[in-house]
Amino acid sequence: MPTIRKLLSAVLLSACLAGAVGAAPALASHTQTAYFEASTDLLSPATRAKTVAQLQHLGVKALRIEMSWAEVAPGATAARRPSFTATDPAAYHWGQYDEVIAEAARLKWKVLLTVTSPVPRWATSNGKAPYITRPDPRDFQEFMTAVGLHYGSGVSLYAIWNEPNHPAFLLPQWNSNGTPASPRVYRGLFQAAYAGLQAAGMPHPSILFGETAPTGYETVSVRREGSKALLHDVAPLLFLRSALCLNSHYRMVGGCSELQMTGYSHHAYTLPAGPFYTWPLADDVTIGSLSRLSNALNLAARAHAIPGGVPIYLTEFGVQSVPNAELGVPVSTQAQFQAIDERIAWENPRVAAFSQYLLKDDPVGGRAGSSVHGGTVGFQTGLEYVNGKPKPLYYSYPVPLTVSPTRHGYALWGLVRPATGSTVLSVYVRRKGSLSFRLLKKVSTNSLGYWTLNSSTAGQYWQVRWRSPAGAAYNGPAIASYRG
Repeated sequence: MPTIRKLLSAVLLSACLAGAVGAAPALASHTQTAYFEASTDLLSPATRAKTVAQLQHLGVKALRIEMSWAEVAPGATAARRPSFTATDPAAYHWGQYDEVIAEAARLKWKVLLTVTSPVPRWATSNGKAPYITRPDPRDFQEFMTAVGLHYGSGVSLYAIWNEPNHPAFLLPQWNSNGTPASPRVYRGLFQAAYAGLQAAGMPHPSILFGETAPTGYETVSVRREGSKALLHDVAPLLFLRSALCLNSHYRMVGGCSELQMTGYSHHAYTLPAGPFYTWPLADDVTIGSLSRLSNALNLAARAHAIPGGVPIYLTEFGVQSVPNAELGVPVSTQAQFQAIDERIAWENPRVAAFSQYLLKDDPVGGRAGSSVHGGTVGFQTGLEYVNGKPKPLYYSYPVPLTVSPTRHGYALWGLVRPATGSTVLSVYVRRKGSLSFRLLKKVSTNSLGYWTLNSSTAGQYWQVRWRSPAGAAYNGPAIASYRG
C-alpha cells in the first residue's frame, strides 16, 4: 500500500452528448486475470463463509493473499532462532491460510500468494521492531522451501514481498550516502525465494518480482534531512534498476547475472485527478503511465538483466473514496474510475493481471505516510463502507462499464464478470432531462465476458443490466461519459 506525497484536486467529469447504435469494434487480443484481495474477511472464520458467498456473486475467480512470515514462524518474537528444521512445513503454524487456500482450491480459484514482512525477530539484522530490517536470505530461502512443499499446486503464483520500495515493509530504504539500499536487499530475498521454491520441487517457479508501490523519491539528501531522509520510499523505476544492477542508462553494472521471473508485479495506484493522470517524476508509475514500466522492462531485457517480454501483473489496486479526506473521490466517481482503470489495463497487451484491493473499507486511519512511523493508514478502496453498507462499486464491480466520448458519439466497454462463457446483457441509456432509462441495445459478450459497443445515441447516463442463468439480477449504477 503506497504513500502518496501530494494531493491534487479531482478532475471534472466530462459529459459530452451525441447519439444511433453502430457495430462493435474488435476486442483486444488478450485477457487478464482479475485478482481480489479480501484477506481480513477471508482469514477470519467468523466472516469467511459470508465473504466467499459475496465474492462468488461478484464473479471473483482468483485471490491475492498476503502471508506474513512472522505470523506463521515458530518463536517469531525470540531474539535467537529456536531449534527447528526450517524447511519442514510441519514446523510452522499455517493457521487460517490453510483454510482459505483449501477453499480456493474447492472453488477452482487461482491463488496468488505474496510472502512478505514482518519477519521473525531472529531473522532480522538488528532484532528490533517492526522486524523488517535486512531479513536473512538464508532463513528466507529455507522458509520458502517449506511454503512450496506445504502448498504445492494450491498456489498458482508466488510474489515476493509487499512494496519492498516502501519503508513500512522493508528497511533500510537508503544508505547513509544517499544511494538506494532496499533494491539490493530485495534482490537477495528474491533470489533466496526462487532457490527455496526450486528446493521444494519447482524447477521453474511461477514467481513475481517487484510488488512495488507506485511512487517514491529519486534522490534524498542526508545532509539536509538527517536520518529522516533514510525513511523515504524509493521510486519504483529507480528501485527496479538498482535491484537489477542497472545504472540510470539501463546498462548492467556490478557483474549481476540475468534474473529469472514469471512477471513483474506493481501497484499502480493513482490520485483523485483521475485514471489518466501522469505523475511528474519520471521514475513513478501510476495506472496512467504504465508505458514507463513497459519501457523500463524492455530496456532491462535488452541489457540481459531479465528475460525478454516479461509481463506486468497489477497485483494491488483500488480507487479511494470518501470518507478518505485526502485521496477519496465521491463513491459514484469511484465506480466510474475503477472501471476505466480496469479497461486501461485490459487494453495494454503487456498486462497479465489486474486486481481489486479490499471488499470492505478499512477504518479511517492516519494521514498518508503515517505508516512509516508505526501508524495505520486506512484504505477506502472497498466495495463496501466499513459498516458493510454497499457502495455503487459493489454493483459496478461484477458488470463494469465505461463510456467515452468519440468524434461520432460514444464508445462503450464492459465486462460481465460472473459469466462463464458468452452471454447477452442489456445496455440502457438516460437522455439529458429524462428521469428514466430506456433500452439502448442488447449486446453479446465474447467467451470471456467482455463486450464493446459504438453508439451515437445522445445520453447523460448509461447502465448495464444482466441476469445470470441462475436468475440473479445484476444492475450496474448509472455511469456518465468520461474523457481522459
